[in-house]
Amino acid sequence: MADFWDLVIVGAGPAGLTCAIYGRRAGLSTLLVERAMPGGQLLETTQVENFPGFPEPISGMELMARVQRQAERLGAEFRFAEAKGLEPRDGAWAVRTEKGEVLGRAVVVATGAHPRPLPAKGAQEFTGKGLSYCATCDGFFFRDQEVLMVGAGDAALVEALFLADLCRRVYIAVRHPKDDPKAVRAAASLKERALAHPRIQFLWNVVVDEVYGDERVRGVVLRDLGTGERRPFPVDGVFVKIGYEPATAWVRGVVELTEAGYIRTDPWMRTSARGVFAAGDVREPQGRAAQAVVAAAEGALAALAAERYLRLGEGWHEHP
Repeated sequence: MADFWDLVIVGAGPAGLTCAIYGRRAGLSTLLVERAMPGGQLLETTQVENFPGFPEPISGMELMARVQRQAERLGAEFRFAEAKGLEPRDGAWAVRTEKGEVLGRAVVVATGAHPRPLPAKGAQEFTGKGLSYCATCDGFFFRDQEVLMVGAGDAALVEALFLADLCRRVYIAVRHPKDDPKAVRAAASLKERALAHPRIQFLWNVVVDEVYGDERVRGVVLRDLGTGERRPFPVDGVFVKIGYEPATAWVRGVVELTEAGYIRTDPWMRTSARGVFAAGDVREPQGRAAQAVVAAAEGALAALAAERYLRLGEGWHEHP
């Protein structure tokens, strides 16, 4: 069958692409199923400075393009479709997509996570109309304007610094007081750069209650968490980085998930379903960091585990 593979990998971010490289080097026929452009969240990163082997900064898009070319050179194939479901089928696994089914003797789930939506009135209405979840995608449209970044983690400050090179002013809404040592959860170097940047201003102990405008965003309503006071705050655009939600709806009921929807695995990336593995940000975040190099390592481990499972049989699932 043309659509029967040794290894089917769903998701082509750092974890999925690396998994494909290791799968092909193990001699497995390998298919990557990806709903969009390969690269995952790294496509939103302007500079990667901490990936081994690159002494000079490289854009996330270029880094992932190189990894994709490496996987293709080794013989991995791609199917651009969105996974809709997973079910056992005659000793293998069927991945259902809107373009049909593909069968794999082993499956690696590497679908990552998507941005958590801003829980504010008007946020959904104005998404794409001045509210964005990707500064590197949309920042160009806000040149010389004033924008608000919601979030204070690594991703939020990276994007705020990127916007500060384009925009007249970048405000950062932080939901904790300034004197709270955990108010800004980003790396110390990012925090120092953002605090010192002349175009960045932090707004402490506030949340966004509402996004308002006409055809486009014209501002937000901020609520002071100390006093409860609500006030309009005019801005030209809103960018949101408040965390991610795992893309696991399509495997719910098939593999064990955490309460938050992440996939539980053992150290070999094995899920609760035999022959199904998981790697990258789709995995339970406890004990792991959301870094490209970590996702790539997990993709390699998943491929090695899948190869051993296919070679030694289901018994290996209990005895590595």
